Amino acid sequence: MSKTKVSDLRKYYPDMEAADRDYPPLKFKSLKGRVSAAEWQARLDCACAYRLVRHFGMDDIVYNHISVRVPGTEHYLLNAMGLMYDEICASSLLKVDLAGNVLWQPEFPKGLDYKFNYAGFVIHGAIHEAKPEIHCVIHTHSVYSMAVSALKKGLLPMTQMAMRFQRVAVHPYEGVALDLDERKRMVANLGDCDVMLFRNHGALAVGRTVGEAFNSIYRLEKACRAQLLAQGADDEIILPPRAVQEKTSHAYKRGVRRIVGLMEWPAMRRLADRIDPSYKT
Repeated sequence: MSKTKVSDLRKYYPDMEAADRDYPPLKFKSLKGRVSAAEWQARLDCACAYRLVRHFGMDDIVYNHISVRVPGTEHYLLNAMGLMYDEICASSLLKVDLAGNVLWQPEFPKGLDYKFNYAGFVIHGAIHEAKPEIHCVIHTHSVYSMAVSALKKGLLPMTQMAMRFQRVAVHPYEGVALDLDERKRMVANLGDCDVMLFRNHGALAVGRTVGEAFNSIYRLEKACRAQLLAQGADDEIILPPRAVQEKTSHAYKRGVRRIVGLMEWPAMRRLADRIDPSYKT
């Protein structure tokens, strides 16, 4: 395990002393028509995912991150740390390269020159660099996945929603994800899984589309919640036979049935539109 220490993270945070103490609402100039159609679509889907994570209670104030690759490039979109998920819109997302350079950022009010969360760069940059086929990465500190991440046996195959995952990857806790050396272990532990539990930390989902990644993180959270509720009951948990577990997970494998998220994402976008369409700004 790396003993590397990050000496000073303060450069990643704005000088809040210069900010307007009235904290006026953030207003972003729309990038629609100023970026490629592919990038704009990626921005819409990414911003929508942030709003939905908030709607389903998987957000954590201004922390955590969802990243989406800009199609045809090695760049990806990432949130500026300091925005609540319901403030994030298509034109507020930073564009970052694999080296962590910010290629584009919106104009923020004086004193609120928000940067990306460095841990977000460590985690998301590692996966986007190692797995070019991955389009979206979602990392959360949601309550139920955090709790299950700290259990020795992790997620149990006790519900259909849990068995939907052929395997849930696990990455041991090494402290706050600030060391670049941890990246290779993180990627190796993820392997070809769709989801991973960060021990004592939270959860991560990846997908070839935003819809696929969102569907996985949503189902992982519900599976974790169901398990914790069952474990709190005064009764023994019944696990299906191993053959039934394998039969169930096989039915959800890519190539066996429709692509996960393909049908769900348009419905999720419509839900986000009904809640607050400002994510499209």
